[in-house]
Amino acid sequence: MPAILTFLYGLIAYAVGVGALAYFIGFSGDVLVPKSVDSGAAGTLAEAVCFDVLLLSLFALQHSAMARPAFKRWWVRIVPQPVERSTYLLATSIVLAVLIWQWRPIPAPIAWRIENAVAVRFLWTMFCLGWAVTLVSTFLINHFELFGLQQVFARLTGRTIPAPEFRTPLFYRYVRHPLYLGILLSLWSVPAMTAGHLLLSTGLSGYIVLGIWLEERDLVAAFGERYHRYRAEVGMLLPRRSRS
Repeated sequence: MPAILTFLYGLIAYAVGVGALAYFIGFSGDVLVPKSVDSGAAGTLAEAVCFDVLLLSLFALQHSAMARPAFKRWWVRIVPQPVERSTYLLATSIVLAVLIWQWRPIPAPIAWRIENAVAVRFLWTMFCLGWAVTLVSTFLINHFELFGLQQVFARLTGRTIPAPEFRTPLFYRYVRHPLYLGILLSLWSVPAMTAGHLLLSTGLSGYIVLGIWLEERDLVAAFGERYHRYRAEVGMLLPRRSRS
């Protein structure tokens, strides 16, 4: 695959990925987008629950399976190594778009509705803070490698990508997974929690816990005792810093 096409492919995948994430923020918060977690034609409760659970399962399966080292080793026999991450990002964006497009709202019953103006402002602040923490966390661990741009740029310029190194910048000194913490904070910080939103938040929260378990297994395999010590000293999702 020519270097320039590799780079253009990476740019397109990055743009699609950022766009899908931005839309999902509006989707999950039921703000600024035409199709959100609580909008659209509502069918029967059983139909909506079954369909939405299927969509969440599809997202979890794709997102986790393609991130595993064993899958990557097989996948790069088909997809060139420089665009492996871009392809993963593109596939995730497509599955996320399908989830948004096909999501069945469940407007009732309401799990909670906060009407106090101060409490509502606080929750929206936490919603925005959660996504801000998520965004900053991507830059702390190398945003452009995470979204595939570093790999295609290295291919374009003929540079070698350095081997992964274990670092704990800023948030990572106190929380092992601040990126996931930010997502969880945003998913639950809404003033009106419908049954459909509760299903989305619960499903993605459960997937995040599973994803952390899988990811940490890979990190232990990659960094060994160093990651074991880090896991003993730093909280998984709640800030904690101790010396073992």
